[in-house]
Amino acid sequence: MPVSDRPRGRFDSLRGSDAPARRPTIVVADDDRVMREAISELLRKNGYQVVPAADGQEAVELVGQGGVDLVLLDILMPRLGGIEACRIIKGMTGDNFVPVLLVTVKTDTASRVEGLKIGADDYVPKPFEEGELIARVESMLRIKGLNDHLVAVRQKLERLSVYDELTGLYNFRYLHSRLKEEFKRAERYHEPLSCVLVDVDHLHTHNDAGGQALGDTIIRGIAEIVKRSVREVDVVARYGGEEFLVVLPSTHVAGSVAVAERIWREVRAKVFVSDKSSTPVRVAVTIGVALYPSPDIKTKEALLRAADSALTHAKREGGDRICVFQQQGYIYSPTLGPSSSRGGSAPTT
Repeated sequence: MPVSDRPRGRFDSLRGSDAPARRPTIVVADDDRVMREAISELLRKNGYQVVPAADGQEAVELVGQGGVDLVLLDILMPRLGGIEACRIIKGMTGDNFVPVLLVTVKTDTASRVEGLKIGADDYVPKPFEEGELIARVESMLRIKGLNDHLVAVRQKLERLSVYDELTGLYNFRYLHSRLKEEFKRAERYHEPLSCVLVDVDHLHTHNDAGGQALGDTIIRGIAEIVKRSVREVDVVARYGGEEFLVVLPSTHVAGSVAVAERIWREVRAKVFVSDKSSTPVRVAVTIGVALYPSPDIKTKEALLRAADSALTHAKREGGDRICVFQQQGYIYSPTLGPSSSRGGSAPTT
């Protein structure tokens, strides 16, 4: 994990606020004070941040606090020896690879073999050559850097497989998996399930006038409004370039219309200004609402088609309004007014 992302440990007080962000931190565990100080001083001279530990137990506690890049463990120590400390460290770090170097006497082949078997990454024989110690430390830190980079790339790919990069909302792929789960739950427990499909009106016009930066600002801003307008149990996803889908479990038509109206009003009230343009713009959205159970809706695909049909109907009527899907469809237009929070005009078929 990058140094800037690590949780703070007790040794972080050693780092000045202006210290290089990627300066590696090494724990040196040895019960021999003279040896511990000698290794620590050598590492400091070579530009490393060093945290001394009197035994394996203290080393384990330091690693547990986070922020450690490398651990040097003497084999023979009181309370907790190097072999057992290595076993614990390797079991607790997970994806955060922390290399462990065992410090052994040259004749202690058995301990070196046991340590390597349980996960130690290398060993340094005592008495050691200073150049060899630094070379092994540098080698382990290079490996750690590569591992951290791969972990970061994998985490980003995992996030992109679930979330939309621009808005932070769930993406189209995750949405269908989650909607399938929610629809099955609604069928099993005979509960209502609503879908609210939100489309940004005339986004291409705003893109033409203010550039892609303005369009992205509008998309992000509306995404925030939609997230604020729903519960934690609801699912909000970016459904397309300028569309958002909200899945509302255990929500009847009145509740789904209330959510749709809240989104519609907040978008209308918001002024959007991009980083590259100081010209404020106002935006409108068109919203389609569909509900399960309904005579025409037996599957999750039918539920999505119904929401899309309601949205299309509203678009044909001029947009900037809410349409609730029924067998014949109807338009619902909220009443604008400074004191009206949930009012609406009578539906017109």
